[in-house]
Amino acid sequence: IILSWLLRLKHLPLACSITTMAVRVWCRSLLSDYREACRDMVVGARERPLKASLYAVALGGGWFCFHSQPGQSEFQAALVERSNQLGLLSPWTRSAASDAHVQNLVKLQSQGRLRLLSLGLLSVVYGVDHDPDTTLYEAQCSSLSAPWREIPHRVLDVGFCWRWWVLESKMKDYDVNEEEFRHLPADMQRTSPPGLQGVQRNESLHRQSWLPLPVGEERQEPEGVLICSRLER
Repeated sequence: IILSWLLRLKHLPLACSITTMAVRVWCRSLLSDYREACRDMVVGARERPLKASLYAVALGGGWFCFHSQPGQSEFQAALVERSNQLGLLSPWTRSAASDAHVQNLVKLQSQGRLRLLSLGLLSVVYGVDHDPDTTLYEAQCSSLSAPWREIPHRVLDVGFCWRWWVLESKMKDYDVNEEEFRHLPADMQRTSPPGLQGVQRNESLHRQSWLPLPVGEERQEPEGVLICSRLER
């Protein structure tokens, strides 16, 4: 055994030198391949600038979407902020749709039934039937769990470009109670911004409201008492 080890040690420098040479040859060939690939890429971009621009825009857009997708902490922060905004309003002022959506999300979060799925370019928040820590048979059995094809029907929000789009759309006009205007005619339930003539007319009326009211001329009575005439109607 000792003799075999000595023979191995004798041939060890030769084996190390052969391995080092092989590694050097492999690295040189790899660098040469990468150099040729970069050169072909530059030549192809010069020959077809439109195609190269489209590839660059696609890669840049994918990189931006990947780094701008919000996560679980961002969703919780946005949900707390929206819940606080609704909490500052009275129940007779807040929007019923906004309040119902936020309350549903808060309820699912408190029950541990919210899940976040990262798809690379965007994030999806969906609801499940049970908390993963629940020890019920229905919650632990994989055969009874919701299949993947039902996830699109359970989606509650979509995160893209640092924003949660469904939550922001539900919070639009959150301080307007639609039930107060439900009994009004259809043309009075929605208002449209005034045109140029309407804006000019409103500004003119606003300027006239600051002018003093016209008062009649003052006259001197013989007794020396200053009497003001009546206001002109």
